[in-house]
Amino acid sequence: MERYVITVTIFCAVITRISCCDIVKLTFPSGFKIGTASAAYQVEGAWNISDKGENIWDHWTHNHPEYIRDGRNGDVACNSYYKYKEDVALIKSIGFDFYRFSVSWSRVLPTGFTNVISEDGLQYYKNLTAELVANGIEPVVTIYHWDHPQVIEEMGGWTNELIVDWFVAYARVLFEALGGSVKRWITMNEPNSFCTDGYEDTVNAPGKVITGIGKYLCAHNVLKAHAKTYRMYDEEFRDAQGGKLGIVLPIITYLPYNSSYTEAAEVAFQFVTGWLAHPLYFGDYPEIMKTRVALVSKSQGYPRSRLPEFSDEWIAIINGTNDYFGFNHYTSRLVYDDPDEELGIYNSDNGLIVTVDPSWPLGGSTWFYIYAAGFGELFRQIRDEYSNPPVWVMENGISDADGVDDYDRINYFYEYVREMLIAIKRDGCNVEGYAVWSIMDNFEWSAGYTERFGITYVEFDDADTNRTAKLSQTWWTKVLSKRKLQSVPTSTYTRTRLPWQK
Repeated sequence: MERYVITVTIFCAVITRISCCDIVKLTFPSGFKIGTASAAYQVEGAWNISDKGENIWDHWTHNHPEYIRDGRNGDVACNSYYKYKEDVALIKSIGFDFYRFSVSWSRVLPTGFTNVISEDGLQYYKNLTAELVANGIEPVVTIYHWDHPQVIEEMGGWTNELIVDWFVAYARVLFEALGGSVKRWITMNEPNSFCTDGYEDTVNAPGKVITGIGKYLCAHNVLKAHAKTYRMYDEEFRDAQGGKLGIVLPIITYLPYNSSYTEAAEVAFQFVTGWLAHPLYFGDYPEIMKTRVALVSKSQGYPRSRLPEFSDEWIAIINGTNDYFGFNHYTSRLVYDDPDEELGIYNSDNGLIVTVDPSWPLGGSTWFYIYAAGFGELFRQIRDEYSNPPVWVMENGISDADGVDDYDRINYFYEYVREMLIAIKRDGCNVEGYAVWSIMDNFEWSAGYTERFGITYVEFDDADTNRTAKLSQTWWTKVLSKRKLQSVPTSTYTRTRLPWQK
């Protein structure tokens, strides 16, 4: 096995660590939008208020609390259903330009379908949108952030192609109700995540383990639903409303383990980013992905590739359906070729081993490693791969366990946003907007309330779910008032491993 031991080094020709802030002025470009974000199930609470239907996360957390680290749920969460005016006032006081929130499908359509439209549910989002507009904050709306109605899941959810038309009908209701005020829409948030963790694992709802097939079938239908929604908006609403539509991908930056593995890093990029982005910009899945999944499927005895194929008609529908490149980013990884493949053993579709540099500091989540230069490299990859499209970072932030003296969070934001500004000013990357995740601590899916991403502290054990400013909130207030990065109180990450980080 000694021939497979590789020294962990960062490939300096790919990643240039910027050590001097004088390379660019750390001010934000004119017109650049800075906002913050949340998601319906993570903050709203009011899970059974009025005629709201049950969604997959209601069902999952109530029936399988063992899959949530603290056994809790989003029944109350941050109480934003009742406290939305307080939330908007907070966003305004900090100085954010926009607020990205999501709509709960089952709050608007209690049966999952347009035969019943909840006036109370729809009114909540009308009120939130109006409150944002009245306070000079742009509403950015995510149509789907992981929480479709349970009744639709009982019919197969994202593995049933009928969901494509059900989603389009749901989106039409929102365009009709909110489109006069909303000019930036997100169809789906992180399909890579909910398809993989929800249809091939029990990490996320609906917790179906359909190994090797579930995630590809899910993403296939997601792309169809996104594209048909985009075409519907074009035909029925764009002329009158003038909005823009995109999808938001979760992108980890994959870097070569050393200079021998630049091709491995490219394969990783295509299997993660290209999986959803390549069809939007070129009409079909990346060639390396089609070739590899077919190869591995054959070795496993399948009669055909586990990766579904698009017809020529669908390729034409999907191609070009992205007005901007939206993504969420938190962390990076190193990759190299799986040595088992030299023996004819296929352990994964992409044929890669994923690891980290042990020198990277840890965040407050098991998967979270801090490497700011990876953020800058990601912008350059998108620039080169997709002809420098307009880019919106729809989530970026860091987790911790507790407390308001979040020096590490400030340091993280400083380093990551600095890399973004360098990518914009030095490298010509076409970045138009950036969203802080999150405006406040919230329900963090399978982690429950054990991990906090907010710049505002929420007392989840208090009936009033009171909010308290963290140091990072004060820091962002200064940044936004000056439109320039501010100095940080410490340059060293102090975090140690949390109890679940064995």
